[in-house]
Amino acid sequence: METTLRGVGVSHGVAIGEVRHMGTAVLEPPAKQIPTQDAEREQGRARQAVDAVAADLTARGNLAGGEAQAVLEAQALMAQDPELMSDVERRIAVGSTAERAVYDAFAAYRELLANAGEYLAGRVADLDDVRNRIVARLLGVPMPGVPDSDHPYVLVARDLAPADTALLDPALVLGFVTEEGGPTSHSAILARALGVPAVVALPGAGELPEGTVIAVDGSSGDIFVNPTEETTARLESAATERKAALAASSGPGVTADGHKVPLLANIGGPADVPAALEAGAEGVGLFRTEFLFLDDSKNAPSEEKQVTAYRQVLEAFPEGRVVVRVLDAGADKPLEFLTPADEPNPALGVRGLRTLLDHPEVLRTQLTALAKAAEGLPVHLEVMAPMVADRADAKAFADACREAGLHAKYGAMVEIPSAALRARSILREVEFLSLGTNDLAQYTFAADRQVGAVSRLQDPWQPALLDLVALSAEAARAEGKSCGVCGEAASDPVLACVLTGLGVTSLSMGAASIPYVRATLAKHTLAQCERAAAAARAADSADEARAAAQTVLSGE
Repeated sequence: METTLRGVGVSHGVAIGEVRHMGTAVLEPPAKQIPTQDAEREQGRARQAVDAVAADLTARGNLAGGEAQAVLEAQALMAQDPELMSDVERRIAVGSTAERAVYDAFAAYRELLANAGEYLAGRVADLDDVRNRIVARLLGVPMPGVPDSDHPYVLVARDLAPADTALLDPALVLGFVTEEGGPTSHSAILARALGVPAVVALPGAGELPEGTVIAVDGSSGDIFVNPTEETTARLESAATERKAALAASSGPGVTADGHKVPLLANIGGPADVPAALEAGAEGVGLFRTEFLFLDDSKNAPSEEKQVTAYRQVLEAFPEGRVVVRVLDAGADKPLEFLTPADEPNPALGVRGLRTLLDHPEVLRTQLTALAKAAEGLPVHLEVMAPMVADRADAKAFADACREAGLHAKYGAMVEIPSAALRARSILREVEFLSLGTNDLAQYTFAADRQVGAVSRLQDPWQPALLDLVALSAEAARAEGKSCGVCGEAASDPVLACVLTGLGVTSLSMGAASIPYVRATLAKHTLAQCERAAAAARAADSADEARAAAQTVLSGE
């Protein structure tokens, strides 16, 4: 009998196939003591295993490229963290085996991460994967990971480590479902980059029996267990129609009646540019520059290194629009040389622009690097500040841009409800707004975006969030300025129509989502989008808002 489950859809498409579960995690090593004279040998074993795992992760990253490479290189650095390695060697010195020392040291570090803010808590799955790989190597057992299969299947797991997700073979892994994770987890980001349908935050996913046939709708988040022939036919028909629409869709983003909506790409660095160009991105709507800084949490990258990275991206979009977000450090992305270590609640403390204003030399170097990178290029450079709370913040950022001699448009991200409520005031200091719907939802609903238990409050279809988007867009229109969306909301094709109807002037998303959004916009007029937006705002829940908008757009 068919049953329906609901998770969070994070990567478009439909997958129908048998369930295969992720390989079992490494068992806890026994806590046995070793003689003192064996300590040096065990320490050597531990170092060799750590280096081998780090090398393997780096190699996987080189094969995967793009955002996956940045994620896997970060995991390799995690494996070789000197403080963590010192703890392992200390535990061996007092009698632990190499595998037990690694297990216990990682457990202690895991607890620190879990309590250190949303971004680091979201990296716990990454840390667990590194630990499992090192312990498996020390025990001489197979690595945990994607199951071997000669036939295509749907992968089900508690969570997916980046090392596994990055190298999934779409010819075999039709889609995946996880019990944990959220729309902004690494698994979700990499799934979208691969174009693999995916649903996360599905309670009880691990209880789906091996071999059960399921249908995964990565757009709606619906999972159909033992789908009927009717359900299968309906999903396959919708998938076929979607593929045909994608194949026929090209050019700039525009509604059926000619209203232009530029479709831009979210990137983390130069490695993500090829995918953006292939998808037909009209520019970059969010260049997350923190990836440059996260390579070394103790030191800021040199001006020269920044100039090189920025220019590579700017050169890829001649005459295009490139929106760069200056460093967003603090809270979930702490950097030792910038971030206070003793904040009781970092997410509500010194973060983003606040951090940069406390360290003006870091902001000045970044702005100067951007100015030099853009010299002689016809690109339309725009620079925006994260976590702007009010007009004073916006003025301080604009002043810093002018003092650095940066010839570009200056903008502010709307990630805090106060910025949406007072958007018109902020726009008297800057030239554009960009809505970061991930953080805006988090701060509006007090719902950590990495926690699956509160995923319903992270849903960008929440009417209260749509109200804040509408306020921002209305303020921008009144001031004759632009207001884009660069959060995950823009990657939902139906929601993209609603955002357009709310008055948003551009949409930025992961490259893999651009064709879906382009094709959907092209089927609807601006008036339809406006009616869908009004219907969604009139609803009382995210599910009702989604259903109301879909009804309007389908013409029912």
